[in-house]
Amino acid sequence: MNRTRASGRTVGGLRTLSLQAPAVSLLLLWMIVPLGMTIWFSFQRYNLLMPGMTGFAGLENYEYLLTDPALWSAMGTTLLLVGSVLVVTVVGGTLLAVLFQQEFAGRGIARVLAISPFFVMPTVSALVWKNMMMHPSNGVLAWLAQSLGLPALDWFSSLPLTSIIIIVSWQWLPFALLILLTAMQSLDEDQVEAARMDGAGPLAIFFFITLPHLRRAISVVIMIEMIFLLTIFAEIFVTTSGGPGLATTNLAYLIYIQALLDFDVGLASAGGGIAIILANIVAIFGR
Repeated sequence: MNRTRASGRTVGGLRTLSLQAPAVSLLLLWMIVPLGMTIWFSFQRYNLLMPGMTGFAGLENYEYLLTDPALWSAMGTTLLLVGSVLVVTVVGGTLLAVLFQQEFAGRGIARVLAISPFFVMPTVSALVWKNMMMHPSNGVLAWLAQSLGLPALDWFSSLPLTSIIIIVSWQWLPFALLILLTAMQSLDEDQVEAARMDGAGPLAIFFFITLPHLRRAISVVIMIEMIFLLTIFAEIFVTTSGGPGLATTNLAYLIYIQALLDFDVGLASAGGGIAIILANIVAIFGR
C-alpha cells in the first residue's frame, strides 16, 4: 500500500517536472545567457573603434572603472536618486492612500487622475516636464514664479538632480498609491471605529493602526521601485544628458556612455557587473 502511494507520488512528480522543464529551461536561458555574456565581455579587451586590440584583459576593465572618479560620482548619484524618489513616493503614496480611502464627491475620478501618470511613457513625461513645466521661459513653473514676482528658475541648469528627482517621483508616486490604496481596502473598519470610540484621534489611528497595516505593502513598494529606479535612463537622456558635468550621470547612464558613445564593450560590461553587485547590495538592505 505504501509502495503504491510512493510510486504514485513519484510518477506524478516526474510528470509535473516534465511539463515544467521547457518553461523553466527557457527562463534560465533567457536570464543566464545575457548575464554570462556580460561577465565574459567584462574580462575582454573589446573596443569597436580598435578592432585589432582584443584578447583577455583580466581585471583591467574593473581596475580602470574602480579608479575612475566618474564611477564613484555615478554611484553616489544613483543612490541619492533612488533614496530621494523612494522617500517621496512612499511618504506621498501613504498619505494619498489614506486621503483617497475617505468618502468625498468625485473620489472615483480623482483616483483615476492620480494613478494616470504611471501609465505615461518615461520619455514622454520627461519631454512634458522639460518643455511644458520646467522651461525657464515658457514653462508653467516659470509663469507661476513670474506671477508671484519671482525670477524664473532654469531647473536643469541650477537644480539638475532635483529636477530629475521631481520627474521620476511624479512617475512612480501613482504606483505607490495604487499598491497602498489596494492594501487600505483590507483595513478592518471595525477596528478603526473601535479606536475612535476609545478616544483615539486621527494621528493615533494613522500611526498605530493604519501604518502597521500598510507595513507589508510599503516593503513591496520599496523592493519593486528599487529594482527599476536603479536603471533610470530615459529621463536623464531626454533632459540633461547626464550633465551639467556629471551632476545627473547615474550608473546606467555611465554604462551607456561607455558602450554607445565610447564604443568600449569591455568597460561597459564591467560597469554592468558592478551595477549587478550594487543592485544586490541595495536589495539586501532594502528587505
